[in-house]
Amino acid sequence: MCEIRRIPQGNAPMKILNFLLAFSPRSVCFSRVWRSPPVNDARLCLYVDAQFTSPYAMSVFVVLREKGVEFDLIPVDLDAGENHTLEYAHLSLTQRVPTLQQDDFALSESSAITEYLEDSFPDIPVYPEGLRQRAKARQIQAWLRSDLGQLRQERSTLVVFYGHKAPQLTDLAQEATRKLIHAARTLLADGREYVFGEWSIADVDLALMLNRLVLNGDAVPALLVQYAQRQWQRPSVQSWVNLQRPPL
Repeated sequence: MCEIRRIPQGNAPMKILNFLLAFSPRSVCFSRVWRSPPVNDARLCLYVDAQFTSPYAMSVFVVLREKGVEFDLIPVDLDAGENHTLEYAHLSLTQRVPTLQQDDFALSESSAITEYLEDSFPDIPVYPEGLRQRAKARQIQAWLRSDLGQLRQERSTLVVFYGHKAPQLTDLAQEATRKLIHAARTLLADGREYVFGEWSIADVDLALMLNRLVLNGDAVPALLVQYAQRQWQRPSVQSWVNLQRPPL
């Protein structure tokens, strides 16, 4: 279902195009001309960070696994600046991960990608039904990506995926933590297992933010700890969690 294709390392900057052209046509994912293929026919490529710590890459990865879509997973070394090469800039307008490629179409920014996948592969939904609930799910995703910056800085995903332990939160990060906990309690006030009654990708995004605290041993209400742990045991999430990561 998912194959990892690593970009070869060397002293010279990464050359994505040359690397991809070395593979058979089945595994190559780069810009090329196709004659109006059906959107569901082409194998996808998902470009992610080489340490597999991006919460946004994880979100897209989980959506692909939930939908049962075959794809190639291609790590990009952000520390080496591989995302700023001309080849990658040609692929990704924002020069960021995750980036999804399907034939001659490429898309960056995780929430845009997950919404595209929802429209392209609708049989297994990852967003709630109903216009307003879907809007609320997107609100949660947008908020988690744009707010709580101090908390994200002091509780990086190295805590979540590498087991790092971070020092006590600063006052600013504690303020962000209170905001997160208040919002999560509001969303889960009646003890529900999922924010919208049934699982959605917003649950994974919210659980990851909570796990920045939970997995560091910070104080989090028991109800929210249980919620985060429940989401973390989902097979699609465990597939990402259990990826083999390089040493830092």
